[in-house]
Amino acid sequence: MTLTGFRHTWSRLVAENRFHRGILIALLATNLLTLGALLQAERTVVLVPPILESQVNVARAAASQEVKEAWALFVTELLGNVTPTNAPFLRQTLEPLLSPGLRRAVAGILDEQVEALKRDRVSVRFAPELVQYEAATDRVRVSGQQVITGPGADPVTRPRTYEVQVTFRHYRPLITHLDAYPNARERQGRGADPTDDGASTASAQ
Repeated sequence: MTLTGFRHTWSRLVAENRFHRGILIALLATNLLTLGALLQAERTVVLVPPILESQVNVARAAASQEVKEAWALFVTELLGNVTPTNAPFLRQTLEPLLSPGLRRAVAGILDEQVEALKRDRVSVRFAPELVQYEAATDRVRVSGQQVITGPGADPVTRPRTYEVQVTFRHYRPLITHLDAYPNARERQGRGADPTDDGASTASAQ
């Protein structure tokens, strides 16, 4: 090999090393950018619960409409079927789901309802019939029939609607609004846009 050929080969190797070094630096930079984007991106959890017919999405601070409807139905079925026997369990189950502004109000309502059930010796049952989601207010309305049964009397059936707002914080559901009324007229009397965290919380009876 001549000196000229050696120099040419050496120069080519040096140029290739520099090129590869640049490629490695570029790849390292893109990997770091990708890692940063992944760490900052909000993760979406895809669930297919048995109570729903299709998959749903739950993000850090949001969720699919179907998820909110399912949680609203769960809460209203608990509230609508309270008895003196299951009241402690119901209260323990609901408290972690309620926003701080709702916990005290709902606890007081449950205590009053249990006392009324004991005093009147009646039982209350709620049968949901319709679940509606209102996108404008991000609230779910669960409508159905409330059946009141007492000793020596025929059951009394009356319409009942629960209005629930379910938000999500750190992937966990949080009830920020809870109201109950017999008809749309009474709902309008309460106000269409009550304050969040239960400023317009109504009795579950």
